[in-house]
Amino acid sequence: MKNTRHVFDQMFEASEDPWGFRTRWYEARKRAITLASLPDAHYQNAYEPGCANGELAAALAPRCANLRVSDGAEGAVALARDRLAGFPQVEVAQEWLPDDWPNHTFDLIVLSEMGFYLSETAVATMAARAKESLAPAGTLLACHWRHPVEGFDLHGDSVHAILDRKLGLARLVRHEERDFVLAVWSSDARSVARREGFV
Repeated sequence: MKNTRHVFDQMFEASEDPWGFRTRWYEARKRAITLASLPDAHYQNAYEPGCANGELAAALAPRCANLRVSDGAEGAVALARDRLAGFPQVEVAQEWLPDDWPNHTFDLIVLSEMGFYLSETAVATMAARAKESLAPAGTLLACHWRHPVEGFDLHGDSVHAILDRKLGLARLVRHEERDFVLAVWSSDARSVARREGFV
């Protein structure tokens, strides 16, 4: 993370919700679009790195038998543990990506608003590790801010271009707005209707 780990620690020391995940309509709406974009109703083993204070994880948890979430910042991990205490199927870990990618298999990986904090090389490494850890027919969803992020080289479009190139999976969804881009990839290229036997 370009040697800026202390920046994220300071952010969570200063605020329990530095991006307004709990209070902004923009974030609530984006969360709803994220959940609606997932092709399956339920997942056995899911992973959300860069979970911040756990708001997206709280929305994902009811659809997951097991959900691992992580963040590098100690303050974020503490907030996420508190927010997710009511979900026994959720495990919260302190991990910096891509170095601390867990040695597990997941049928859902969610990369939300964290790729642009990494270098291009680190995003490529993360994509490779994500692909290796996806279960057969697993799903990867990524959602990122499209505007420049001060102090960092990447933005949503550049992160998604790397993911698209490195994952080499079928893209099921691409949702693009002026502010964010969301995509879903899977080795199972079937549409939701086909998965349910209607096509």
